[in-house]
Amino acid sequence: MSDILDKLAEVLEARKQADADSSYVASLYKKGPDAILKKIGEEATEVVLAAKSKDQDQVVYETADLWFHTLVLLAYMELSPQQVLAELDRRFGTSGIDEKAGRSK
Repeated sequence: MSDILDKLAEVLEARKQADADSSYVASLYKKGPDAILKKIGEEATEVVLAAKSKDQDQVVYETADLWFHTLVLLAYMELSPQQVLAELDRRFGTSGIDEKAGRSK
C-alpha cells in the first residue's frame, strides 16, 4: 500500500514547481492552506454522506478523494505519508482509550 502513497507523494512534491494554471494541485498550493483545508472538509463531508446512504462504491470513491487531499496537505506542510504510517504503526496494538489518555495536553 505504501508504494502508491510514495508515488503520490513524489507527484505532489513535483507539483510544487508546476504552473497553477495547468495543475489542480499546484493551484491548491498557490491558494494556500485554507483552500486545501476547505477541500479536506468537503471531502470528509462527502464520505459521511456516502456512508449514510450505505453506498459502498461511493464511500470508496469519496475516501480516495479525502485521502488524496490529505496527502496534498501533508506535502504542503513538508510532511510525508511515511510519517503518518509510522504514527499508525506506533499506535498499533495500543487501546485507543490508552493512546488518547497518553497524549500530552
